[in-house]
Amino acid sequence: MYIYRHAARALREMQRHFGAVLVTGPRQVGKTTLIEETIIKHGKKKISRVTLDDPLSLETAHDEAGRFFLDHKPPVFVDEIQYAPGLFPYIKMIVDSQKKNGLFFMSGSQQFSLMQGISESLAGRVGIIDILGLSLREIMDDAFSESFCPTGAYLDTRRKHPLPCDFDTLWNTIWRGAMPRLYADPALPAQAFYAAYLRTYIERDVRALINIGDEKKFLSFIRAVAARTGQMLNIANLADDIDVSRTTAERWLSILMTANIVFLLRPFHANITKREIKAPKLYFLDTGLAAYLIGWDTPSVLRNGAMGGAFFETFVITEIIKSYVNKGVQPPLFYYRDKEQREIDLLIWRNGHLHPLEIKMTANPEKRHTAAFGVLDGCPAPYERGEGGVICCYDEPVSLGAADRVIPIKYL
Repeated sequence: MYIYRHAARALREMQRHFGAVLVTGPRQVGKTTLIEETIIKHGKKKISRVTLDDPLSLETAHDEAGRFFLDHKPPVFVDEIQYAPGLFPYIKMIVDSQKKNGLFFMSGSQQFSLMQGISESLAGRVGIIDILGLSLREIMDDAFSESFCPTGAYLDTRRKHPLPCDFDTLWNTIWRGAMPRLYADPALPAQAFYAAYLRTYIERDVRALINIGDEKKFLSFIRAVAARTGQMLNIANLADDIDVSRTTAERWLSILMTANIVFLLRPFHANITKREIKAPKLYFLDTGLAAYLIGWDTPSVLRNGAMGGAFFETFVITEIIKSYVNKGVQPPLFYYRDKEQREIDLLIWRNGHLHPLEIKMTANPEKRHTAAFGVLDGCPAPYERGEGGVICCYDEPVSLGAADRVIPIKYL
């Protein structure tokens, strides 16, 4: 069963404007399927497909790169392109000589090797689309695709078709995660899936990037990172917990970021005060994988456990990220915290305005939850305080003042 991906529209747009298009993201999020369904099955041109998972095709790509595109003439889809970076110069030559758009479609999981090859050979010639796991909109078969922003105009549009998601369904989704296969096959046990996923990730992706040496210690590191989702990053504390050097912890964290396993939410700085916190906040990009790593066995145990609030916040942040990524847009997201403990969970920088958001698991939001928003009143130009709100489990949007609202999670 194919679940329609909102990134399909961005993919078709890239096809019209670039000679080559790359779809990248974590393992098993549906990169190959997105290109096959959007471009090959439903496109206007006949496009061939070759995967570099095939040993013979990979051997040709490595040993006879110059001949590869004589056997696989464009337009062509090359799956797992990161295994043969030697193809990039030939893609460049063909794009430059034919001067046509939509000649090459590529997918790959290891972003570091991909982006290194592209920056050296294909800069300015390739459109890049990042995709993550399924969004709640995609799981619920909701066609609404606007990037989230807590403005009156957005909420008025969303009010017409809110997500059909009750509390139990929400927490089952948070616990089960966002991998497409888990929804294409609802009977597949999530824990069995993530056990195989983690083993494949370490064996195929991590080993290809570095020699990690102690795989058990690296697995302990991933678990420690998952246990810190929704918290400010303290790399020294993380290294001490796993008993590795700070340099090793930084290198391993960069691997998780490169693979889109984790996301660092950067702090916003505008010299509002002299006491702003500079550390980023860390979020796992798939709550199901994080729940598996920590050992939460059921949705109800996760919801009622000590990390329920952190997982709810993580889920909301990742949903907002997906609403931008699926449009082909870099998420304009930050957070704010200072040494007086004033904190704003999320700031969305859009159209010259900073939109402040608090994220609360509660069904009883209060105006006091927006108290920290006042710090934005001191922002220097060009920043201007925009509409904000509290994202929570309340049923309907309610005003919390002139600029702020209660925002039900079903309005994401």
